[in-house]
Amino acid sequence: QVQLVESGGGLVQAGGSLRLSCAASGSIFSINAMGWYRQAPGKQRELVADITRGGSTNYADSVKGRFTISRDNAKSTVYLQMSSLKPEDTANYYCAADNSGRYYWGKGTLVTVSS
Repeated sequence: QVQLVESGGGLVQAGGSLRLSCAASGSIFSINAMGWYRQAPGKQRELVADITRGGSTNYADSVKGRFTISRDNAKSTVYLQMSSLKPEDTANYYCAADNSGRYYWGKGTLVTVSS
């Protein structure tokens, strides 16, 4: 079992920044990729960014150049630095971890970007 706890969401004005954190605990030794997904009201959950244990990253086109994912393996924590936020970035942001092919999810943290 892997437990994921997100933090750092909140209300921010368009153009502002936020940093999300996700701390993993439990059976973390087999975790490979970790990532962030988001789900806006009425929309499907989508990948925002992910990062492998080795540091390879992948971003959705909509956030490239604005968001940066990073990972501290020693702390079993993944971060999402979000800059130049837009109202369309408003969503619940979920942390996910791939543990030997099984995905675990956090409960989510709400990000609201006002125009």
